Amino acid sequence: MEQSEERDQSMKSANQVSIYKSLLVGILIGVVGVFGRFAFDSTALSIACWVILLIGTIWSFKAVFKILDAK
Repeated sequence: MEQSEERDQSMKSANQVSIYKSLLVGILIGVVGVFGRFAFDSTALSIACWVILLIGTIWSFKAVFKILDAK
């Protein structure tokens, strides 16, 4: 019985709307970085877009790890 209650609590914390909003923001930041990387033809802007893509990737990974680590 205790295992079932723990599982239900884990599911509730993994399905928080704030986590999925954070994941969406990370994905959108990554999409902007990818678009900028291929839309502009300047070395400086390309590097800036790679940094934006890295930030979006890290943000998304943090959200995914929150989902996986929910207890």
